[in-house]
Amino acid sequence: MKKSILIIVFLFLISCSSSKKSVFQKSLFEVLTEQADGGASIRFFEILTEPAEIKMLQKDPLLKNKIKAEDIQNSNFIILNSGEIINGGTKLEIESVLETDDKVLVSIKEIAIELGKNRDRIFTNPYCVVKINSKKEIIIK
Repeated sequence: MKKSILIIVFLFLISCSSSKKSVFQKSLFEVLTEQADGGASIRFFEILTEPAEIKMLQKDPLLKNKIKAEDIQNSNFIILNSGEIINGGTKLEIESVLETDDKVLVSIKEIAIELGKNRDRIFTNPYCVVKINSKKEIIIK
C-alpha cells in the first residue's frame, strides 16, 4: 500500500515539471486611440516609421502614456484619418494585419456611422492611431 502511494506521488511530482514555459505572443497591432472627432479635414493614411515622427506622437495628450521608449525602436505607427464627414458617413478601422517575411500587410475597412437624424449639420473628423509591433515595411490595402 505504501509503495503504491509513493509511486503515485512520484508520478505526480514528475508530471508537475517546472520546465514548461508559457509562451506569450505579443499582438501584431494595437489601436492606441480611436476618436470620433479631432482628425484632419482630408482623408489620408500616414505610416510613421522614423523616430522623430514617432516622438511627435508622444506629445499628443491621448498618446503620451501609450508609447514607450522601446516602441520607437521596435514599432511603426499608422494614422488613419477619415476626413470630414457630415451627419454620419464612414470611419476607417483595421480589418486585419498579416506579417510576412519582409512586410506587414494592413487591410483597412470603412465602417458606416450614423450621427442621428438631426436637421443640423454636424461635422466630425474621425481618426485612429495604430501601433504595429514590427519595423518591417507596411503595405496598406
